[in-house]
Amino acid sequence: MSSIIATKSSIPLFKKDQTDDSIKFQPLPQPTGSYPYHLRIEHIIPEVSSQKLIFHMVGDTGSILNPDFQKFVAERMISQYEEESKVEDQPQFLYHLGDIVYNFGEAGNYPAQFFGPYHKYPAPIFSIPGNHDSDVNPDSSSPYNSLDAFKAVFCDYESRNISFNGATGRLSMVQPNIYWTLQTPLANIIGLYSNVPKYGIITTEQRAWFIEELKTANKDRSQKALIVCLHHSPYSADTNHGSSLPMIAFLESSFAETGVRPDIVFSGHVHNYQRFEKHYSDGHIVPFVVAGGGGYDELHSLALTDDERYSGDYSAFEGVHLRNYCDTHHGFLKIILEKKNEGLTLTGEYYSIPWNSELPADKVTSPIDVFTLTID
Repeated sequence: MSSIIATKSSIPLFKKDQTDDSIKFQPLPQPTGSYPYHLRIEHIIPEVSSQKLIFHMVGDTGSILNPDFQKFVAERMISQYEEESKVEDQPQFLYHLGDIVYNFGEAGNYPAQFFGPYHKYPAPIFSIPGNHDSDVNPDSSSPYNSLDAFKAVFCDYESRNISFNGATGRLSMVQPNIYWTLQTPLANIIGLYSNVPKYGIITTEQRAWFIEELKTANKDRSQKALIVCLHHSPYSADTNHGSSLPMIAFLESSFAETGVRPDIVFSGHVHNYQRFEKHYSDGHIVPFVVAGGGGYDELHSLALTDDERYSGDYSAFEGVHLRNYCDTHHGFLKIILEKKNEGLTLTGEYYSIPWNSELPADKVTSPIDVFTLTID
């Protein structure tokens, strides 16, 4: 499970014969905050440490047919708080990579698919939207606009009660926009919005914002990690989606224009865990991590090397290799940023969730993948 099997692809793949679904693109809502859409974490967590920052990360938690999976993931993350006796070792927030509710971003889906499972999660939850959060149900009896519910939950003007929170008491978050940057003492986390189509679309306006965010964050590189998050996975070897050539082109053109590459890129959309490394010609290595196994019923398996429906023969995949994966269990990431005498490190731990009574739902297992980056 945690090591590469010879019959499964060890490189990113593109799914052949895909139809163009760009007609699903949804106009972006108005921001609730002011440009450049920054949120300082001290505004939400006043006593955040400048030496150690721990947080959870997960995507695609919504569930329709079997809600047990997302509950198991939430319970396992909650138990990591309860098992840590020291406050400095407890995760301080959850960063969601999108697809909170399925299949459409309706307010009526949030109680069962978000507020209920995360009722006891003891920390703030931040998020970027996924394609399902952004889509609009054409058969809805109550007309609504794309991301109306998401904005009410995550992009409010002030933190207050949410009318459709299922009486859980969780208040709204005050993110300034659907694409935005979370500023912390140890990392700048740039969150992108890649819209509804299967392989994502980034608007010209958002690209211009992203260019400026890369330049701004780069000024802090000696003290902070630069993390980029988006929903649609640039690289994947799965059988359902495969890699997103539009997101690869968007990211690489932005990196080339600014001369700035992030320390790591996180995404969801694909319902499994994959950790790729991209080796650039100048010797620089950037991990691209897929963490979309947060609870949706159906997991996405990796493609077999002899499956002719997929191709890895694209110049965009040059230098990209799969280092680890889990496509048989749901799971989540714990990210640890720590400043020591020798410098700043970022460690990722991926926890898979056994189910069908293999282990009690509240028991934390050892991580099946651990990686550490030294932030230069």
